[in-house]
Amino acid sequence: MSKAYELDGTIKEVMETKTFPSGFCKREFVVTEDDDRYPQDIKLAMVKNNCGLLDTVKPGDRVRVTFSLRGNLYQGRYYTDLQAFKLERLEPDGSTAEPLPEAADDFAVDEISDADMPF
Repeated sequence: MSKAYELDGTIKEVMETKTFPSGFCKREFVVTEDDDRYPQDIKLAMVKNNCGLLDTVKPGDRVRVTFSLRGNLYQGRYYTDLQAFKLERLEPDGSTAEPLPEAADDFAVDEISDADMPF
């Protein structure tokens, strides 16, 4: 399995789920990381069954996102994606609040093939 990274921040935007003819689905969202002098808006994505995890959050919620880096070569261009697979709501002090639903057990980050990618 790929190395996991964590990001704490505030949900800025949650986009609609995109479903492709192959059945693959992807839902993107933006988290503002404001621990730095210059806040950064980071776009991440949930894929397949994990898209529903984003139904539990709204803009303004503080969260901790666990994600992996994914890379792909498509038609001579390289693409990088931050694929989230775990989402936790945070209290204002940074401690974990109520647990959100767990990611789907039938999905592992390494199960995605290049053929599943929508680009």
